Amino acid sequence: MRIGDLALVAGVNAQTIRFYERRGLLPSAARETNGYRWYDDASTSRLRFIRASQAAGLTLGEISSIIALRQTGETPCAHVTTLLAGKLETVRARQRELALLETELQHLIEASQSLDPADCPAGSVCQIIPQPQP
Repeated sequence: MRIGDLALVAGVNAQTIRFYERRGLLPSAARETNGYRWYDDASTSRLRFIRASQAAGLTLGEISSIIALRQTGETPCAHVTTLLAGKLETVRARQRELALLETELQHLIEASQSLDPADCPAGSVCQIIPQPQP
């Protein structure tokens, strides 16, 4: 199939496919006699893998490392599990940070209910958000 067909099937644009080729994530496409790129089913499968991996939070560098393992004949399952476990820990850490931020925001909103805008000092931007002391 041509690049436009592959892009349609995979839900990306042709520029993305060319970019993945330049990065080595997709093998270079065969060329027709007229110079058009020609992609096989393996390219479709690879592109879907890349997109699913990105949806799981993997970077292009991490995806490249998985593909490289597969290309050497190794099964990358242990490597993928390690990468995904790292992503999960990152998500959990971010959730903890967001929970703290949620608490702080709720506290500020509650505190703002008892503040009178007329009491806001002239040199202050907004008394709801306290400025740290030097």
